[in-house]
Amino acid sequence: MEDSVFIGGGGENYAVKQGLTLKYANRHGLVAGATGTGKSVTLQILAEGFSKAGVPVFLSDVKGDLSGIAAAGSKTFKLHQAFSDRAAKIGFDDYGYEAFPVTFWDLLGEQGHPVRTTVAEMGPLLLARLLELSEAQEGILNIAFRLADEQGLPLLDLKDLQALLVWVGENRKDLALRYGAISVASVGAIQRRLLILENQGGAKLFGEPALELTDIMMTDADGRGRINILAADKLMGSPRLYATFLLWLLSELFEELPEVGDPDKPKLVFFFDEAHLLFEDAPKALVDKVEQVARLIRSKGVGVYFISQNPSDIPEDILGQLGNRIQHALRAFTARDRKQLRLAAETYRDNPRFSTEDAIREVGVGEAVTSMLMKKGVPGIVERTLIRPPSSKLGPIDPSDRKQVINTSPVAGKYETLKDRRSAYEILKQRAEKAASDAEALEAQEEDMPAHEREFNAGRRYSGTRVTRSTSRTTRKQDSFGEAMGKMFMKELSGTTGRKLVRGILGSLFKGR
Repeated sequence: MEDSVFIGGGGENYAVKQGLTLKYANRHGLVAGATGTGKSVTLQILAEGFSKAGVPVFLSDVKGDLSGIAAAGSKTFKLHQAFSDRAAKIGFDDYGYEAFPVTFWDLLGEQGHPVRTTVAEMGPLLLARLLELSEAQEGILNIAFRLADEQGLPLLDLKDLQALLVWVGENRKDLALRYGAISVASVGAIQRRLLILENQGGAKLFGEPALELTDIMMTDADGRGRINILAADKLMGSPRLYATFLLWLLSELFEELPEVGDPDKPKLVFFFDEAHLLFEDAPKALVDKVEQVARLIRSKGVGVYFISQNPSDIPEDILGQLGNRIQHALRAFTARDRKQLRLAAETYRDNPRFSTEDAIREVGVGEAVTSMLMKKGVPGIVERTLIRPPSSKLGPIDPSDRKQVINTSPVAGKYETLKDRRSAYEILKQRAEKAASDAEALEAQEEDMPAHEREFNAGRRYSGTRVTRSTSRTTRKQDSFGEAMGKMFMKELSGTTGRKLVRGILGSLFKGR
């Protein structure tokens, strides 16, 4: 099975090898099953198989037990004999223990290299989803992003966005002529949401240096794909942050990678664990965007595999695009459970040897009902498959070993130091300080005037020409403001953002285009 990822044995006595063909691995997939049925081990052996084939992998360690991929299994492990017996039963003749190249990542920067993006790259759609904003609040957020793009205000971290929202609130009357009414209450509500996100540790997600996609698409000296593991055990305390980050990463892959057609093997395989978190309470517009990305990203050479307890957690339009499927046992204690089990069984190509519905109910731990794409992308006949044992360590590695892997990884030291370059916060702060300085200078100039001139100016200010003079000054103020903003815009465009700013399919900025 040189052109496949070996999964296990099927057929009579589990003697027929079952594999996932690399050529069709970018047609996406599904790993489903109730808690405790072996999904994590299946995820582990898939990551091992892709790595051996030279395909980089990105996955989330939701339970904290996948770090063992970085270490080899051991003959002293309590399941060694059981693993050896299973390997012999399914014809896994060259089974042995080995470690795999791993890069650890962590949004919180505690159990891996810090992984960040900028507020601008996240985009208003995903950020509104993350903050759970109303439609009106999302509209104001879009106005803020539009202003940042037009006026050359880089939005890198949360303080940049917070400063820009303050400016939007202060200038809401002028902005309303172009963008419509802006409510102070809505601006305040967004600020409170940002404060909550900051208190939950979400501020660590935003900033520079931002993650470079090439760093999760590397191979080692032996040609094995690196397995990127995102520490998500603590992150699951903020499920919306977890789901939004993974969706952002998926959208970045879609935006940045070139078209490759149908490669012999994927350029990257992306595992989306706890996939139901992505779709819970998601607006239809967001689900449509996810469907669009899933449909088109395969031509970029990326395979996306959703992992969830039940196939019904995945919207039907997206589920239909998942050609490679590994279904562990489903429980069926209630009428609703039985209905979902029946619906799950109906999505497979029947095998005359057994009932698919019964098989999904009866398979034991470490066993699954599988269907992989065959020649020309045709779904294979469903099989009861005994999943192969893992070659790497089952369970987590020691913290000291994890630290050693982090310190010796190819990106060690690249993301650890946070950079804070000049961005929207500094630009707006500088403007405010200049405005205050100019006002102070004008006030001092007036105080230095002779008394008769001050009286004349004061009298003129309150004369019958007050309306005309006020209107004239307002016009000059608007022109001056527009001129200043224009200069700032041109200055920013002459720097690193000297190109048209275009937002991508999920609201993030195109980069490197």
